[in-house]
Amino acid sequence: MSDDDNNGHDGFDDLPDSLLPYDDWVEDAYREVMLRAIEHVAAEGLPGAHHFYLTFRTDRPGVVVPSRLRAQYPEEMTIVIQHQFWDLALDRDKNTVSVGLSFGGVGSILVIPVSAITAFADPHIRMALRFASAHGELEEDIEIPEDAVEPDDIDPAHHPEVQLEEPKEAEVVSLAAFRKKPQK
Repeated sequence: MSDDDNNGHDGFDDLPDSLLPYDDWVEDAYREVMLRAIEHVAAEGLPGAHHFYLTFRTDRPGVVVPSRLRAQYPEEMTIVIQHQFWDLALDRDKNTVSVGLSFGGVGSILVIPVSAITAFADPHIRMALRFASAHGELEEDIEIPEDAVEPDDIDPAHHPEVQLEEPKEAEVVSLAAFRKKPQK
């Protein structure tokens, strides 16, 4: 069949709109892959050369980051979970990820609602996932604990694991290096 025979259509232009939310289901499945990876690493540690880049919206309700980082990254930032992190946890009831990282030698606990996560990557295997930031969760649905502590107020002396080796600056990176390049 030539292009003239199908009037330039590839056969997919005439598909009906789905009445099933396949896009939402696929995104939920990808988020579950990310959450399982985080749970595994929280329980077992990072195996081999695996490490995670986690990109999230800093302007979403429920996100707890040091105020100096929020000022530097008012909309979105990427953290690297690799060498020096502690207390990585996934709270499925509150739908949050928390992790301790050192920024400029100062230990901080970050709390990130899963709905604020826009990308997850494991560069070791060149896997990257992108998510819609609003993913069906209304801002009112995010629970902010009354006893939440701003990371700037956390005393790293209460977290001896912060003193591992020489403190390294936490990395904030661009995921552009891991995106597939267009075929020429």
